[in-house]
Amino acid sequence: MREPSALFARKPVITGRKIRFGLVGCGRIAANHFDALGVHAADAELVGVADIDPEALAKAVARTGARGFESLEALLAGSEADVVVLATPSGLHAAQTIAAAAAGRHVITEKPMATRWQDGKAMVAACDASGVHLFVVKQNRRNPTLQLLKRAVDAKRFGTIGLVTVNVFWTRPQSYYDSAAWRGTWEFDGGAIMNQASHYVDMLDWLIGPVESVQAYTATLARQIEVEDTGVLALRWRAGTLGSLNVTMLTYPKNLEGSITILGERGTVRVGGTAVNRIERWEFDTPDPMDNEVEQASYETATVYGHGHPRYYANVIQALRGTALPETDGREGLHSLEILIATYLSARDGRRVALPLEY
Repeated sequence: MREPSALFARKPVITGRKIRFGLVGCGRIAANHFDALGVHAADAELVGVADIDPEALAKAVARTGARGFESLEALLAGSEADVVVLATPSGLHAAQTIAAAAAGRHVITEKPMATRWQDGKAMVAACDASGVHLFVVKQNRRNPTLQLLKRAVDAKRFGTIGLVTVNVFWTRPQSYYDSAAWRGTWEFDGGAIMNQASHYVDMLDWLIGPVESVQAYTATLARQIEVEDTGVLALRWRAGTLGSLNVTMLTYPKNLEGSITILGERGTVRVGGTAVNRIERWEFDTPDPMDNEVEQASYETATVYGHGHPRYYANVIQALRGTALPETDGREGLHSLEILIATYLSARDGRRVALPLEY
């Protein structure tokens, strides 16, 4: 199938040299991007890093050897980056994407791509108008456990899927939210569902299919923040499947579980662990060669981020070389953003919200 954004004129593919990356936002997640770019050193180079915090910027420069800039604007003006990576607070992604696109740079944005529906659409439109790619980071899709599960779903091994349950039982103490003024705010961050559970919301559409409607409750029970620290979401998919997403950042004493359970008429699978890193149950009525891959698909992880960033960058590099289509472009990113926005509308208004949000 042709990439929808391929309908728009794109900048020429990059060949004969390394692809130049510039990263903005040198906080927690930036280290995963630095490591991923290091894995692809034969094809990629980090030519600039930017942060408004001088201390964070100095640490990033010392670690990477890249040139430091005090802002996105300075990086755009002072570097020849082909791609701008946004590892900044979520509420800044839209304006920064639009600025980078206007400067003719491809964009990679961390999750969620935006905190507002109209912002997400504006990001896609801006990149289309400038002929650049918009990549949305969905590194969990590249986890071996979920890759195997996706193959089982696509092969229709479950038969009719009756119920899907996704749990994100993690902990974020008050000190986490107090570490930066933007954390736990509506404008820049979003709550437990939008921020911490964003990749798990993505699984709802990517693995199971289009969602028909949602009904949600959210609560701020123990943290002094604007947004929710706990939430529950009931879903109905267009195919008739029912399911739930259960999220809390109040788990004691540490992160407990990031899981998905799929119950079908001909199969049952549970992928659990701290961050969907371990296949805990895998049963189908009919054997398949993929069953032999279950044990090797599971892995250990010290963080909730997993090890998918290098695999994610592999696709980005291939897309910019012209040898592959983007697996998670801006339009793909809108799928999970739509579910997120519907969730918050439902919780705010106390009603069922049908999708799509607009026709």
